[in-house]
Amino acid sequence: MDKLRVVLLFGGRSSEHSISCATAGGVLRAIDRDRYEVIPVGITHEGAFVLETDDPERFGLDPEHLPEVADNGTRVHWPESSASRELTVVADGEVSSLGDVDLVFPILHGRFGEDGTIQGMFELLGLPYVGNGVLASAIGMDKHFTKTVLESAGIAVAPWVTVTRAALEADPELWTRRTHALGLPVFVKPARAGSSVGVTKVGEWTELEAALDVAFAEDRTVLIEAAVVGREIECGVLEGRDGEAARVSVAGEVVVSGRDFYDFEAKYLDAPGVELICPADLGDGELFELQRIARRAFEAIGAEGLARVDVFLTGEGFVVNEINTMPGFTPISMFPTCWLNSGLDYPELITELIEVGRTRGIR
Repeated sequence: MDKLRVVLLFGGRSSEHSISCATAGGVLRAIDRDRYEVIPVGITHEGAFVLETDDPERFGLDPEHLPEVADNGTRVHWPESSASRELTVVADGEVSSLGDVDLVFPILHGRFGEDGTIQGMFELLGLPYVGNGVLASAIGMDKHFTKTVLESAGIAVAPWVTVTRAALEADPELWTRRTHALGLPVFVKPARAGSSVGVTKVGEWTELEAALDVAFAEDRTVLIEAAVVGREIECGVLEGRDGEAARVSVAGEVVVSGRDFYDFEAKYLDAPGVELICPADLGDGELFELQRIARRAFEAIGAEGLARVDVFLTGEGFVVNEINTMPGFTPISMFPTCWLNSGLDYPELITELIEVGRTRGIR
């Protein structure tokens, strides 16, 4: 059987560059080499496409030295049009072919990768790819529009207001009233960032200005969101095959103790105060309802391929926090862990995503 040539694309210009690299390391280690020939392509912090080394150990998530794509001087060139799928690389002034690409697997988190931008490039070039299309990626990346779409679909979300610097400066009293109406505590979040980058929990209104500065450093649009008291539950969603409904995994739970919330350090740098439990202790009725809501959220944004749906379980039911269209994908991340506990191990999950993307082809 001829191997499929898969471009594994990672790194990128967002603040989640290192997490993308760590995710790529996990995929490089686990992908079925009998079925797939892998071309690792990194995107530097400046946005250059470089040919990376096929070495999972280079991209381990070490808290003392986060992995990154360095500019090694090579330049990967995508096909010039949809008439070709040939990838080429320039190294030391010489151009060589990397062969025709069957599929791109973009393991990119954050802006310029998870937000529909790179997906738009693949569409223009006629390259099949893993994961969500342009629209779902854009909606899922922007917390304001995610909430707007989910709320319109009848899915409960936390109350919020969305602000810009210009709006705050134009009418500060209006925004003070709207913000204070949410009550304390609130979370201040960049509209388009992930991995809890730029997120601050505000317990006193005197802390709000500093929290806004942190969030505005990541994005020009910021959400101020009412805190929800409840258990933090997550589950994975996979696109159905042959027109079938999306598949939803068992649930995992994030138990936070001794920290304000599940922040970047707890997620990726092994900081104390957080325990991940999978499967979560839910009754059959609770799990059924969670899976129904997760599938509905997936459908509401027009998702394809995969997503992780994060919710709070409160006394009144489930409240969706967000939907991640390219969730953390290291072997110990919640998304693959939920699928492992649903009967699909990490290498099988990678194969499933590739085959679904390949079968679907271009949107």
